[in-house]
Amino acid sequence: MQRRQFIGLAGSAAVAWPFAAAAQQGVRLRRIGVFLFAKSDQMVISPFIKGLESLGYVHGKNVSIEYRDADGKSERFSEVAEELVRLHPEVIYSFGGDVASDIKKATSTIPIVVLVSNDPVESGLVTSLGRPGGNITGLTQVHDTLAGKSVELLKDVVPSVSRVAILWNPAHADPEFRETQRASRTLGVQLQSLEVRQASDFDGAFQAAEREKAEALIVIGSRLIAVNRQRIEQFATKNQIILLGVPSWLMPMGALMTYGPDLSDLHRRAATYVDKILKGAKPADLPMQQPVTFELIINTSVAKRIGITVPPTVIARSDKIIE
Repeated sequence: MQRRQFIGLAGSAAVAWPFAAAAQQGVRLRRIGVFLFAKSDQMVISPFIKGLESLGYVHGKNVSIEYRDADGKSERFSEVAEELVRLHPEVIYSFGGDVASDIKKATSTIPIVVLVSNDPVESGLVTSLGRPGGNITGLTQVHDTLAGKSVELLKDVVPSVSRVAILWNPAHADPEFRETQRASRTLGVQLQSLEVRQASDFDGAFQAAEREKAEALIVIGSRLIAVNRQRIEQFATKNQIILLGVPSWLMPMGALMTYGPDLSDLHRRAATYVDKILKGAKPADLPMQQPVTFELIINTSVAKRIGITVPPTVIARSDKIIE
């Protein structure tokens, strides 16, 4: 037997085992497919799995969860989405706005629950938040006030700041750049737009920020920007610039603070939608949800390193302090 054939048979046996065990116990094993950008996202969505467990779904006991990821390669989205659909899960959970469009193309019949960081209406994923239509529903991280809040918090911590750069991807459909502009005008902040549409744009964007002597850098989250997070860290460290934004993954990059949705809460809420669908609900009848729980995270050691004292009034509003 060839090695590839053996691996294929072994993989099939591993997938089939929970079904056989459940059949012996007379339990109906429900099937959930999970579509991810990269394997590392399995850790990110752990609150989703815990949410399922709290609702009584235990892998190998009464549910089988089939993971498929694109290994961090966008060119594989379509292929992997079609592979997952061929497994015929009862419902698919998709994490990420970029992968959501491909799973939508792969099936118009299997119910899909998504968690996306972009605007699902503006991106064309659903018809409206209230009535998504079709076979897709879920949650979005987008909230109009988020990006504007970053500017407000920055001015609360460093009132003298007047030159702020914003790193964003125009191809990522969300209102955050627009809302940041609005807040900046209100607060008298000069906002410098740093647009990045591909990896090669980052160096030019950072050079432009240096030329304009930006005092702070607000980061708008997207897959492109998240994948290049190490470059953001290097730029911020080199220039001792104040780094802040919405995505919490900025904190290990040396951000002073972030203010954004509680991602764990969104994953847990997604689990309740999967539960509703497994019990007979239709995605078209479940409105897309927006975040309701937000986190202000502040790193006081970063503040000390760049010579900033965070006012006690801002500290008191924080949900988490990193020292």
